[in-house]
Amino acid sequence: MGSTFSAVEKLGAAGMVVKAILGSMLGIFLLIGFIILRRWYRSRYFRRRSERTFALRSQWDDIVSGKIPLTTWRLDPLDCEIVESVLLDGIETATPDQLPGLLDCLRKSGLVDLRICEARMERGWKQRTALLALGRTRAVEAIPALAAALESTSPQTRIAAVRGLGRTARVEAAIPILDSMATGNLLAPPHTLKNALVNCCRGYPAVLLNYLEQSHGPVRELLARVVGELASADLGEELLVLASDLLPEVRASAARALGGTNTSYTLPALHSLAHDAEWFVRLRAVVALGHIENLGKIKILMQSLCDSNRYVRQRAAWALAQMEPHLEQILEDVVATKDDYALQTFISELERSGVIEKVITAFGDASGYESPQAALLEIVKAARKQVEMTGKAAAAGAP
Repeated sequence: MGSTFSAVEKLGAAGMVVKAILGSMLGIFLLIGFIILRRWYRSRYFRRRSERTFALRSQWDDIVSGKIPLTTWRLDPLDCEIVESVLLDGIETATPDQLPGLLDCLRKSGLVDLRICEARMERGWKQRTALLALGRTRAVEAIPALAAALESTSPQTRIAAVRGLGRTARVEAAIPILDSMATGNLLAPPHTLKNALVNCCRGYPAVLLNYLEQSHGPVRELLARVVGELASADLGEELLVLASDLLPEVRASAARALGGTNTSYTLPALHSLAHDAEWFVRLRAVVALGHIENLGKIKILMQSLCDSNRYVRQRAAWALAQMEPHLEQILEDVVATKDDYALQTFISELERSGVIEKVITAFGDASGYESPQAALLEIVKAARKQVEMTGKAAAAGAP
């Protein structure tokens, strides 16, 4: 070995190249050895995990019921990890009858307390993992630890806490989020906050109204979007207050919420919103009109079909095209508007809805035309020309 190194030293500059080559080869062999060792270890780990998962699954009912002592799996790290994972997966898909048993197993085994301790004491990804796991437990005792993490200086930790609170699907978990939003101390992406509040307040949208009354700016807009997604007729006239709000986004959310109601004030409120100064408020109102069962909406939709905004016209045409028993009369009313944009939009929507053939059958023959849309346009134009000629003849014959 010594003679080899001395021979390399005698090569001078070429010896440096040889040393570099030998060093590279040694590094390559070490890397290959590490990869082989790691693959062997991981395959051994997953094989053992698969075996233990099968063994635990075969005794699952006894584990959950407590017939098998907790000490048989709780003190083994791998078994504990597997049981916790299966329990959390089961909680997410459990029926109301199955949920208490799974939660009881988590509590008795101390896994909930362990995760609460990790959420309070750990930092970094371990803390975030614990926060998400706590949310999946849906345990009410996990809410204080999740709420405390909302005050973290780490943005990732705050996001994990919001997601954890949302995954509990408990209305009690929404209160810490709403309190932090009201004070302006919670800095998290709006879509994360919205998803969490929707999960927590589903079935309890009235909880949001008190906070909505006291909020301003972006927070008010965000809460209004959540109310718009969850609102029902139970909110009553509170939706009318939102429909007259100064913020356009709040009015748009109120229009969306009104689409899920069918009360005496629904149609008048949507009629007002359909003539709002902001185009996206009008659009939301037209979409909501398409979801309510009231023939009085036809007149409002006819006005929206002549709107200056293309998207509003398209949604109005879509809503009108769904009213199949009244399509012939609606088409006549569209022709009477003398708005070519409205007519073209409505006929195009009839074609997309697949009912244009029925309308053509009621008005005339479609043979000899390239498409049903072209046929109906020609029929309508001919009818309009005939009406105009009749009117001119009547005017010429008048004394």
